[in-house]
Amino acid sequence: MSSGSSHMMKTTKRGRPFLKDTMDLFATLIVSLKLVTTKQFFRSFPHSFQLDDAAANLGSLKFSQSSRGPDPRDPTRIITTTTTTTFTMTRDMAKAMCQHFMDARLIQNAADLTSNLFKERGVYTLTPKGLHILERFITKNGINADHLVEVFASEPICMKLLHLERRSSDDEIIVSQPVVTALFRRFAGRQPNYMDNTSNLDATGQYHERAKGIPLMDHRDSAIRNAQGNNKYCFSAVTALEWLCDFTSIVGRDEAAEMAAHFVRFGLVQLVSDKRKTTDAAVIFTVRGTGTNGAQVREFRCTAKAIYRITEDGRRVARWDQPTRLTRDSPNTSSSHLPERTSSDAANLASTTDAKVHRRISMAERLKAEYNNGEKKDAAALRESNSDRLNYILEEPALRSLFREFLRGNFCEENLSFWLEVQDLKRKFSITSSAAPSARAQVAASKSSPGQAAMEKHHESLIQMAFVIYNTYLAPHSQCELNIDHSLRNELINYLNDVMQDHGGKGLYQGRMELEQASTFTATQLQTMIRLYERIQHHVFRLMATDSVPKFIKTSRFIALRNWVEEYDTMEDPTSGNPTHPPGLDDNEEVGRTYVTISQAANEKAMQNRGGSKTDLIVDA
Repeated sequence: MSSGSSHMMKTTKRGRPFLKDTMDLFATLIVSLKLVTTKQFFRSFPHSFQLDDAAANLGSLKFSQSSRGPDPRDPTRIITTTTTTTFTMTRDMAKAMCQHFMDARLIQNAADLTSNLFKERGVYTLTPKGLHILERFITKNGINADHLVEVFASEPICMKLLHLERRSSDDEIIVSQPVVTALFRRFAGRQPNYMDNTSNLDATGQYHERAKGIPLMDHRDSAIRNAQGNNKYCFSAVTALEWLCDFTSIVGRDEAAEMAAHFVRFGLVQLVSDKRKTTDAAVIFTVRGTGTNGAQVREFRCTAKAIYRITEDGRRVARWDQPTRLTRDSPNTSSSHLPERTSSDAANLASTTDAKVHRRISMAERLKAEYNNGEKKDAAALRESNSDRLNYILEEPALRSLFREFLRGNFCEENLSFWLEVQDLKRKFSITSSAAPSARAQVAASKSSPGQAAMEKHHESLIQMAFVIYNTYLAPHSQCELNIDHSLRNELINYLNDVMQDHGGKGLYQGRMELEQASTFTATQLQTMIRLYERIQHHVFRLMATDSVPKFIKTSRFIALRNWVEEYDTMEDPTSGNPTHPPGLDDNEEVGRTYVTISQAANEKAMQNRGGSKTDLIVDA
């Protein structure tokens, strides 16, 4: 059975499509295009396309995507749903969409890399960011893209792309202090990035140098004739906007300017100079927030001559001044200008080292977890360390996703799914009253109480959730039947039979529970059922910790993730090193998150440098 519908693509208040629609449409277009060598003005541009090619494909573009999930009419059944999306647009719309792809830094003008305007007769190629998005799209959807192998082989791929979480309602970036901190650390880099000797580098080399952080320079104020007039760690506003568009999920200079304004708002960067003429165009982006002294309003000047610098608070957030960090400092810096370390400095350093014990354990340290060098441990210590590893795997979305793929390959994914669903059931049950009466009693008491009616509805949803878990994982011959001890299963089945028979029912029908029987369960009986689930959950946890985790931590994908996190752990503990007195955010604001994706080619290169094997890792952290 199939059905069709037609609707306009959702757009934001800025007038652009939602980010996911943009990325899916872009990747679908590129997969359907035939990238060829285009000649223009006696130059050849391989793997390129023009507006006519894009408009012809966007005029009738189809994309099919399959997903597995529970049947809405019977949640115990798993069905495969195939969605076919057809894009239809005019030539003018196709041109506008290509301009949006260009604003998002997914494509570029091959003949003029500095151009930001999509032209009728231009020749266009994919940017490293566009290749990265395309690679993730192909990998996620299992698309056969043999015709793009040469493109990936000949062009650089974005090694690490920072993604910023967005609101589902309007697709705006969720701004919070940890998000701004994580973004700024990627922006500033692990060390000051003075790119002086880039004249002998090709476009790929320059791109990888820029990926290390915003290119910095020293800006001299001509009005001040002494050494104090030389500002270090400076960058132009335009360079900052380009960097944010190239190395993050930001689409468009307006979004980049907004996030740069938050850098100003949190005291991470500040304006040094803006010598534009009164007739020059100027776009000033302003953001508001709540601070210790009330409302805070900060601005970022998007002008060609605006120069900003990274402040002392910004350098502390970027962790440039940590004792173990090797910095590529300003070329004008001399080690002779550094003061000698005194005994009080040594004492401060010692206290800082001691304080490290009290901080949150980093992701890299947790991933190691005594797994280095094949150290021999006794059985009790190994069990404990594997349990700790599993707890951390279950807490971290990136690790949990990787662990799920491993379990799926070993045909035991149901263990993780059951554990997570029971955990969700326990959380939802804990927020409702355990003294709730039976469903039938609630019906009689809820005639004049909206709160009681809401409690009744919540109670019924919990019962149905518990029934679905039983029918999916514990009923005999269920689709995802768990391999657990017979005594645990029999204890649960006997209890459920007794409850149903006490209410005049016929017990379990062929080992399954019917959703219509939910009304016979009281909150106390549900609580007992959850306790039995919890015992099975503990059994499944021990099974995963003792059998699956030891095998999982030896896989190439886990080792690659551990090595990568250890090498690049800039988003660990985002609250440490924050500005001394940053403007705050309202408690009512949403809390966003960031994560990094690594391209397959970049991961393979890293593995080769370490002497390891190749892997197709894509990390969400």
